[in-house]
Amino acid sequence: MKGQIFAIVFALIFAAPALADEHSMLARVTVYWPGEGQPFACWNGARLREGHCAVDPKKIPYGSKVLFTDTTCVAVDTGPAVVSRKAARACGRTGSERNAIVVDRFFETKQQARSWEKTHPHFMTVRVVAPEKQSKRNATRIVTKDPNAFIAPWNPFQTPMDSGYGVIMPAILD
Repeated sequence: MKGQIFAIVFALIFAAPALADEHSMLARVTVYWPGEGQPFACWNGARLREGHCAVDPKKIPYGSKVLFTDTTCVAVDTGPAVVSRKAARACGRTGSERNAIVVDRFFETKQQARSWEKTHPHFMTVRVVAPEKQSKRNATRIVTKDPNAFIAPWNPFQTPMDSGYGVIMPAILD
């Protein structure tokens, strides 16, 4: 009996990290689109495309995949109404709806956004798949004049000044 309990506990300890990469949660899904003459709608000035969404980065990390019933979006944006969960608190009928996260889906046009909004429920369960972690040790080595140089994994939310992601970084010289 003790052996079985030990085996179950042991299995759960090692299974927990694998299960933590993907989870489901209730979300209030809202829509947005670029304003008049504004090709950029992202908080950091990046160009958004169909398949992007805004999330609270404390709840859903940037780069995560948010799976809806009809498509998959990538979490690349945020905003004050998303972080404060204004839409969920305003129209939620139950406690779980009022406590739901807000995911704001981006559409290229207002017509596309309104059409999707009319044909889907305001609250839905979404699956969130966290981005894969990649260390600098696993970065791809490239041929340069400096054989110790490597290219770090590209991260669209960091500039070359932030840890050098996305640029060739020479090894530290002695």
